[in-house]
Amino acid sequence: MGSPPAREGEVDFQAPGASKPCKTWYKVVGKLDSPPLIALHGGPGAGHEYMVTLVDLYEKHKLPIILYDQVGCGHSTHFQEKAGDESFWTMDLFIAELDNLVDHLQLREVGFSVLGQSWGGILAGAYASRRPKGLKKLIIAGGPASMPLYAEGCKYLLSQLPPDVRRTIEECERKGDYESEEFQKASAVFYARHFCKLDPLPEPVQVGFQHLKEDPTAYLTMQGPSEFTIVGSFKDWEPWKEAHKIEVEALLLNGDQDEAMDICIEPWFRSIAKVKWVTLSNASHMTHWEHRERFNELCGTFLLSGRE
Repeated sequence: MGSPPAREGEVDFQAPGASKPCKTWYKVVGKLDSPPLIALHGGPGAGHEYMVTLVDLYEKHKLPIILYDQVGCGHSTHFQEKAGDESFWTMDLFIAELDNLVDHLQLREVGFSVLGQSWGGILAGAYASRRPKGLKKLIIAGGPASMPLYAEGCKYLLSQLPPDVRRTIEECERKGDYESEEFQKASAVFYARHFCKLDPLPEPVQVGFQHLKEDPTAYLTMQGPSEFTIVGSFKDWEPWKEAHKIEVEALLLNGDQDEAMDICIEPWFRSIAKVKWVTLSNASHMTHWEHRERFNELCGTFLLSGRE
């Protein structure tokens, strides 16, 4: 089977607070003559590559897929000069970028759905809360509804690690030592249990880590130095508080061993009017890689239901 039809492009973006021209890079798989699925990657700053499994939805159902790199990573404009600038790295920035992309691709009339993974799920939920014109369905995969509850879940998961690993992480956090080999090794134990259970990591997931290593500006400003050390600007975010405004149907997905534990997914379920929640067994944060076929089956069924 040949490669699916795809095109790449860039759209100019007037980023709020930016002092230079800005562009968002995107890739469209399939023709935009039916409602596409827009993939919102995590991080922030992990890039589009690790979301490539969603292209299976085009190959099986001819659902058009749109991948893009959010500002601050990948092929889009970088803002390393904005390190630590919490007034720049805001939810409004990323929502404005997504709206700009939707308008550029002229999707308001044909309609579109969004799937956000991890940080992208937070963004997707916040975006849907604003009731954008053309939005048809919402999928949140491992996206916390509450960062304080996410942090509480991570604290519990850390407590379940082997004592020597836990001590190393605690000691390094106390010293603010996130670069040492000891911290990296100890973190890897957490990541192998709760971030991605596949060994070796799929290459596109490795690319995501590489993006964060090459330009951690957004991640360090908004999240912090690791998946379980949440000290950035969104440490107090609770997007579920606006989720009652979401009018479209929503599908929530997470893994039973996910760093995004049920405790931080449940507020979405409680707050969104039309919602379904599936937790995948023997799965961590990268459910779309660990259970690729099942994940895409759930998404495909959900996105195609109700279509004429």
